[in-house]
Amino acid sequence: MSTGWNYAMRLCFPCVALWALLAGANTYAAEERYELDPEHLTIGFLVKHLGYANTLGFFRQASGSYTFDEATRSLKNVRVVVETGSVFTAHDKRDDHLRGSDFLDASRTSRMIFTADSANWSDDKTFQVDGELELLGRRRPLRLTGTLNKSGIYPIGGSSKPYVMGMSLRGTLKRSEWGMNYGVANGWVGDDVDLIIEFEARRIQ
Repeated sequence: MSTGWNYAMRLCFPCVALWALLAGANTYAAEERYELDPEHLTIGFLVKHLGYANTLGFFRQASGSYTFDEATRSLKNVRVVVETGSVFTAHDKRDDHLRGSDFLDASRTSRMIFTADSANWSDDKTFQVDGELELLGRRRPLRLTGTLNKSGIYPIGGSSKPYVMGMSLRGTLKRSEWGMNYGVANGWVGDDVDLIIEFEARRIQ
């Protein structure tokens, strides 16, 4: 074999090796799709009432999904849809008011939607998601902080046990930024809404 050929091979070998390494990394990338389990999903909120106490409420109907790679901690395609008319605070008159035009206006905007395409991880368990919340015809940034509690094969559920991930998330929004101004100026209802989100999500095969 000629000296020129050997020289060319020596120059090309690092490129070939790098290509093979990247190809192998792509081969083992494991972006998996997850769907929120509605039976293990809590979307709650706390709002101050007249400064005396916080009112605790929930949304009883929601769905969502995301894509996640456990090896790289890459989070994408987050989409959570909440039915605004499903708001519940264990008080019928208050719930009717929350569904009305002073607050969620559920007859006109039946859904609020949170979307995000990335997460910043502090360590293997804690992270921050900067996304957007669409509510009352407006899209505004919303930051959530989260904890990955556990992931693995579910211990219950018959012979075909799914792979499940469980997370806890918290956040705070100012409802006036979405045009929900009732009771803000006079202090009757707090502007800050503390979010409490707990869920289990199942990997889709």
